[in-house]
Amino acid sequence: MKLKYYFTLLSLLSFMACSDDSPSTPDTPDQPDVPNSVEKLVTINAGKTYQTITGFGASDCWNPSYVGKYWTNSREKITELLFSSEIQAGSPKGIGLSMWRVNLGGGTAEQGDASDITDKSRRAESYLTNDLTLDWNRCEGQRYFLNRAKEFGCESIVLFSNTPPVQYTQNGKGFSNQGGVSNLKNDCYDDFAAYMGDVAQYYIDKGYPVTHISPVNEPQYNWDGGQEGSGWTNDEVARLARELDDALTERNLSTDILLGESGDWEYLYKTKDDANRSNVMSAFFTPGSSAYVGNLNHVKKLICGHSYWTDGTWDGMRSVRKQVAQAATQYGVDVWQSEWSMLGDNYSNTEFVGYDNATEMDIAFYMSRVIHNDLTVAGVSSWSYWTSMDVARWGHKNRFLLISLVPGGGINDNNDNIEKEGTFQPTATLWVLGNYSLFIRPGYQRINMQLTESLNFFGSAWLSPQGDKIVAVFTNMSSKNVRLSETHEGWSNEATSIRTYTTTNSKKLTEATVSAGESVLLEAESVTTVVYNLK
Repeated sequence: MKLKYYFTLLSLLSFMACSDDSPSTPDTPDQPDVPNSVEKLVTINAGKTYQTITGFGASDCWNPSYVGKYWTNSREKITELLFSSEIQAGSPKGIGLSMWRVNLGGGTAEQGDASDITDKSRRAESYLTNDLTLDWNRCEGQRYFLNRAKEFGCESIVLFSNTPPVQYTQNGKGFSNQGGVSNLKNDCYDDFAAYMGDVAQYYIDKGYPVTHISPVNEPQYNWDGGQEGSGWTNDEVARLARELDDALTERNLSTDILLGESGDWEYLYKTKDDANRSNVMSAFFTPGSSAYVGNLNHVKKLICGHSYWTDGTWDGMRSVRKQVAQAATQYGVDVWQSEWSMLGDNYSNTEFVGYDNATEMDIAFYMSRVIHNDLTVAGVSSWSYWTSMDVARWGHKNRFLLISLVPGGGINDNNDNIEKEGTFQPTATLWVLGNYSLFIRPGYQRINMQLTESLNFFGSAWLSPQGDKIVAVFTNMSSKNVRLSETHEGWSNEATSIRTYTTTNSKKLTEATVSAGESVLLEAESVTTVVYNLK
């Protein structure tokens, strides 16, 4: 987790071009020879290594609060889909998330309609009561998901905050009317820090792996309504981090402070919009800066950002992420990607079919592009999706969710029926994220893969800590099957067995075995994980 990143350009190999307008072939689970296929060269070099993965995760904002409490017939299966790593008879039960991001809500749920947040599902509970005591019976739904994450062996719990508790805000609300500065009362920095430390200690004492606290979310935005949030300047974030560092030290906790959560990647490395809320790496990690926190015990050389708004084109997203990697090397920090969903309307018409025409798989493919470039170009060591589950409203399909919910009583704008148990459906984004999260486990290290990449064909490779397994993830968005012609360098041994796990429009991480002497087949319009078990 503490490795520095070294950005390395992938060398290119020539390959046989394939046309995306050819008719696609049927799924071929037994991997027979397929006429409509092309060969692509790939070299996997285990001797050349990069970052080590900390985890893949998702957020419990906001509906797990209700699902965990009220959806008593569904919640067990939903948590299995998110956290289980078991593969039964060739079918994974879930995607094995190794990180779970838990919202420390501001108490707007207790305020109800007086919160002035009209969408019921966007209100969040807090453990802090109006008499400033802590009520551990609150947040029942979130506690259910926390407990299930622990049961399934999820390795990292990240507590994050969108707003200070309403008892500590200047306007008594969970959203701000302070503009670009913090909504936290000036005399409550230590109180807010103590509250976060108390919650962390409570769960750590119960055996939960609370590895990080993220005290501030997307400080570049003013968050003046609709959901919990607050603007913050870099100096205000640094002041809170110092108080939180003291609170964690007083409690003798090893939990680290996770800073950044920038609204997009560019805020981390350049002055943008507001100088007091951008160029975050420089502000936090340059000695002598008024916001310098690099000397705090609980602030490691780590920063996180969100992949929103900088993902509209293949070349554009790679350019931004290259600059993230360069800045990370300059300041000697690791980088996490802590939020992404398909937000906004800035997607290229030539690279995405558009929301109206998109299938769930189209959206999942686009997510795979972002994951791949965050991992291989930005060099992130952790990647998290935004909402693990939500109600698909306004034609959003699976843009903002892994699991789609339909409450009993139906869907409406304000989510008034979210307490009524209904139905749920895992989507293509869940299974494609699983192509990464289920197989690239904490401690796996990225290794060099050489192939000719395009926005429709790309891949990465990973080595297990024990050196006994290599995992490669390929996305083939073309309409032709691809046969891999592989060269292996730096492998301790060749594989004794090879299995593939394929996600398509009709498959959900479907397992297949590659017979001895056969080459790996990547189906048309698929994301495929190849697991090489070494001698």
